[in-house]
Parts: sequence; C-alpha cells; structure tokens
Amino acid sequence: MTPAGPILATVIGDPCGIGPEVLVKALAESPPRARVLAIGSAQAVKAAASSMRGGGPRVRAIARARDASYAPGILEVLDPGTLDAKHIRPGVVSADCGRAVVEWRALAAEIVHRGEADAIVQAPIHSGAIQAALGTGPIPSLAGGAPTHLMLVAGRLRIVHLTDHITLREMLDHVRAVELLALLRLVHDKLAQWGLRSPVIAVAGLNPHCQGPEERDEIAPAIRSAVESGIDARGPIAPDAVFRLAARGDYDCVVAHYHDQGHIAVKTANFGEGCAIVLGEPHLRVSVAHGTGFDIAGRGVASAQGMTVALHTATSLAAGRGFSGPG
Repeated sequence: MTPAGPILATVIGDPCGIGPEVLVKALAESPPRARVLAIGSAQAVKAAASSMRGGGPRVRAIARARDASYAPGILEVLDPGTLDAKHIRPGVVSADCGRAVVEWRALAAEIVHRGEADAIVQAPIHSGAIQAALGTGPIPSLAGGAPTHLMLVAGRLRIVHLTDHITLREMLDHVRAVELLALLRLVHDKLAQWGLRSPVIAVAGLNPHCQGPEERDEIAPAIRSAVESGIDARGPIAPDAVFRLAARGDYDCVVAHYHDQGHIAVKTANFGEGCAIVLGEPHLRVSVAHGTGFDIAGRGVASAQGMTVALHTATSLAAGRGFSGPG
C-alpha cells in the first residue's frame, strides 16, 4: 500500500558529511506521515543504509520524480548521475560534491514547482564545498532574487532573522524601519498561513536595555506601523529576556536583528531539536539546523534528531496542520 501524506523532495546534503546517514536513520527511527523522495547520490544513500544495524531501507535509484512508487520499505533516490562516487570521501571537502549539492537543490525546487512534491527538506550542506565549486560568495538562492529570511524553530521558540551572514557593521545598515516592517508583514502572513491566525510577534532590541538610536528611530516606528496595519507586534523587548519569554509561550515568534542574536538563543535552548525554515522562497523549504559533521562522517554515530524534526515539521506544515500537528 502506497503511503499517504505530502511528498517531500529531500536533498541528501553534502554526501561527504552526515546527511545521507541522518536521513536513513530518521526514516527508520521516526518516519513522517509523508512520502519521501530523496535527491542526490543513490550510492551515498545505499552506503549509509547498508551501514545501519539491520540494513536500513532498500534504496532504489530513479531518473524522474514521476517514476517514484513510494512503496513501503523502499527509499527512492532521484539521482541525476552527474556525481562520480570517487569524489565522495567522508570528512573531505569536495568541490565536485559542492557542485552536485547546488544541482540537487535546484532540482528539488523544480520538482516542487512542477507540482510533483509539496515541500523541500534539506540535510546539511557545506558552504566551503560549494564555494570551492562556484567561488566565494553566498550559496545560490532558490528565491529568484527575492529577499529571504531564516526562521529557526526549536519547540515553542521561533526566531526570524532580519539579517544573516553579514558582519555586525553591515547589519546596522539594515536595521531600518522599512526593512523591519516588511519582515513583520512576511512573518505575520506566514504564521497565519501555517495556522496561527492571530500571531503575536515580539521584536528584540538591538542595544542593551533597548536604549539606543536604532530602537528610537527605526525599530519602534516599524512596530507602530505594523500595529496600525493589524499586526500584533510587541517591543522592542530587551534581548536578554525576550527569548526566554518566547520559549515559555508568551510570543509566537521573535524577530532578531543578526545571526548570532537568534542562533545563540536557539542553540542554547534546544540545540538538538531545532530546524530551519527559509521565508521568502516560493516553496516551503525546511532544513536541519546543524552542520555536516565532517568530523564524524562515515562512522555511523550521528544523531538523526535534527533531521527527524525537519521531516516532521515539513510534513505538518505541508499537510496544513501547522507547527503542532504530528509528522
């Protein structure tokens, strides 16, 4: 009997890391109520499955998404066949693998765009491998040039970042009322789409005790404008308190201004049970919130907890059950 539920186009991540391992482990330990189509190197997935105690799922390589049967006990891998297995060496940065990951991500987006899958799930990728393949610069976006923002989810704690991989000096140029207001609208709309009909969004302060020109001239005005447009936005709230309050349920989401402000809170609160969602892309994409684990790749000791959370979160959101629905 073919399983029901949304179809998840699941990129296996960098095959030199723990991505294939945590994927097969997650599917064995806590399978989501979804149909999982892996995208990447079938040989890497077969190696990960064969190293599992009990053998793991039977892996079947396919050339087209529509060829997937989603039969029980079989993990189908859409493999374009462009990555030679000789370039897959656990724990080693490979430009060939980085180039393949970019291709697999684009293929996943194409599959969802064609209606052959409902969401993208992504195992950990390695920015160094991608840069070795493509040169320095950001990882190619799936948003077609539109601005994107990272949402980290760890239990009840949800944090969206105004900026991400830029320096603190550069970040200050983005703490502007117009940018913050646009983000508040995006967050409100996405949370409402995912079942939180009247979400309460807290905005972290930037300076100690929220006493700085940014709070006065940019952050507070953006919050006032959001409230006037019907968004329940609160703040600015001192960042030494706002994340704790959100974790206990006072707020549905917190807007942080820079990478570490949000990441430190999530990784301190619940490192192993987090996932990441990219806002601004045309399709739902959920990824693990940890790295490729090159130091333990190929040893069979990686925890699949983060991948499990990503799969279940993507399943629940794609199925219209919001954040709380079982995966």
